[in-house]
Amino acid sequence: MVGLSTREEQIVELLKEGGEISVTALSEKLDVSSVTIRSDLKSLSAKGIIVRTRGAAMSAYHPLLAEKQSSNVEVKEAIAKVAASMIQDGDRIMITNGTTSALIGKYLLGKRDVQIVSNSTLLTPYARMNPNISLTMVGGEFRPSAEALVGPEAIKQLKEYHVPITFAGTDGFTLEHGLTTHLMENAEIVRQMCRQATKSVLVADSSKFGKQGFVRIFPLSEIDVLITDKGLPLSAITAIEEMGIEVIVV
Repeated sequence: MVGLSTREEQIVELLKEGGEISVTALSEKLDVSSVTIRSDLKSLSAKGIIVRTRGAAMSAYHPLLAEKQSSNVEVKEAIAKVAASMIQDGDRIMITNGTTSALIGKYLLGKRDVQIVSNSTLLTPYARMNPNISLTMVGGEFRPSAEALVGPEAIKQLKEYHVPITFAGTDGFTLEHGLTTHLMENAEIVRQMCRQATKSVLVADSSKFGKQGFVRIFPLSEIDVLITDKGLPLSAITAIEEMGIEVIVV
């Protein structure tokens, strides 16, 4: 996570396992004093990353989201970095919620006058640390499992914008069923953001391929670019390119 010390990152990883962990247990695991741990927990609590309880702490994130954040981290970082390289100074873009798409914000340092419209609360730390990013958060109902704002109000606000590029995430994608997700509200957000853009870019690591969520978003042919990793089968890459989609492999 952005802006954390090495020890703070270690604490966050331990808390992702779920439940409360006492100050004493953290002190023993990390081989530092209880005073040091309390100082770290105070800092993490101020950043909204953990919740402090009496003599202990727990993650502020939903367990499902924490699990997603800790999976395929290096690949997601590489995908997000390539996606960020597509953004130029002065660009206006949309970014859907998702653990990979949110990382795009991390790689916008050095860019100037970038306006982002998003429903992802995971982008806010990057907006705080980068004065050259202007982040417009749409309203709506908060979903902790996705760190996202969804619903009719979010859709209504998205219709007010038009951007050159939307960067979208997904819970799964297949050749037959296209992009899918586990929540109907997420599907509605992705559809609307892509409607408001000239180009739609899917950022998805290869572990998402072959997975089919509960709700269909739209056919794979509706995206313009797929940024993924070397784990995607060559046969799938060929089939996707035959749809007229540019595939970028990191």
